[in-house]
Amino acid sequence: MITVHHLDNSRSQRILWLLEELEIPYDIRFYKRDPKTMMAPKSLRTIHPLGKAPVITDTDGNVTLAESGAIIEYIIDKYGNGRLAPARDTPEYIRFIYWLHYAEGSAMPPLLLKLIFGLLPRRAPMLLRPFAFLIACGAQSRLINPQVRLHMDYWERSLSENEWFAGQDFTAADVQMSFPLETAAARAGATDRRPHVAAFLRRIHDRPAYQRALLRGGKYAYANAGSPPAS
Repeated sequence: MITVHHLDNSRSQRILWLLEELEIPYDIRFYKRDPKTMMAPKSLRTIHPLGKAPVITDTDGNVTLAESGAIIEYIIDKYGNGRLAPARDTPEYIRFIYWLHYAEGSAMPPLLLKLIFGLLPRRAPMLLRPFAFLIACGAQSRLINPQVRLHMDYWERSLSENEWFAGQDFTAADVQMSFPLETAAARAGATDRRPHVAAFLRRIHDRPAYQRALLRGGKYAYANAGSPPAS
């Protein structure tokens, strides 16, 4: 039995969604962020030394595994039975692997920097806040925002070529890519003048398995981010 160690408003939501898509039984152990630091609680370190989410434990094989991409590959390989992954030795499989690892390796770092520099002025000591504000604004306007836009435009072009990231079929790569697109929609206007990004978000948010994962996982701040109802 798989247990998902689930931190609120985190990447672990997409692991719940993946398991719902595959209709695999699982348990959830819930963790709440510290209200002041917004960090994961120290109790998560008893499961994995880094104390990050997602983490899964699987009693079938005595496995403890962190990192979204690794978790998704493990679940697909062990429990997928060919579902949610293209056939190997196909162009779609190459794209599948690429997007599965691109999500955290390339897409999330500039989004994380945008979050950090957005918080910097508020977290700085009172006397230093004007300087922190100037530094944060400069870093975002000159370095971070251009990189974020570069990635968002890349998603738009990719989704204009295929309905899903790996091709014409929905795969676990779309589950993995959901978090960068949702956070970018909430923080960086990813859906502004990017109709294919907006359509992708509508499609994933309308999936029954996505909705079931929300019911099981609890409040998720990025649910429906950037995906208003189709007109």
